[in-house]
Amino acid sequence: MEKEEIISLLEDTGAIQHGHFILSSGKRSGTYCQCAKLFVHPEIAEKLCIELASKVKNLVNKKIDYVVAPAMGGILVGYELARHLKSKSVFYERAENIFQLRRGFKIEPKSNVLLVEDVITTGKSANECISELNKIGVNLLAKVCIIDRTNSDSEIQNPISIHKLDIPIYDKDSLPDDLKAIEAIKPGSRII
Repeated sequence: MEKEEIISLLEDTGAIQHGHFILSSGKRSGTYCQCAKLFVHPEIAEKLCIELASKVKNLVNKKIDYVVAPAMGGILVGYELARHLKSKSVFYERAENIFQLRRGFKIEPKSNVLLVEDVITTGKSANECISELNKIGVNLLAKVCIIDRTNSDSEIQNPISIHKLDIPIYDKDSLPDDLKAIEAIKPGSRII
């Protein structure tokens, strides 16, 4: 799949949005990634997840036992990716502000695991899950996402993705004129 087709599908579904956004960090951006919008269109989401699964198969040379995702954003991506990789799919969710395996999910020690997110920006949620996976003693094979928004300050570097976005981020006091002219909105699930 060509880069232009991927971008077009992400924008057409609303997974990539343009405007003035307040990010979970409190910083501002003219572009926002909302991959949940992608899954409103299962046939498109499947097409992009097949592309992501193909990249994983080319880069990971071991049997994958589990695809693990942090809730909320990674759950649908993790499920769809696991389906195409013929792996098990589980997710971590927050309880008492700590990521935990709940709902009777178990991961055996020494299992081969992929950590999957919809978007990786800072890598904070992914790293919280990795810490929990390390306590189990799994073999973490790779970090995977649909959209890679990482930069040099991110806790996660070089995840496997189908699209890399370099999005400028601003402090509220140093906005460019085009963003100053647009009312800011706060999408996403994390409270600032």
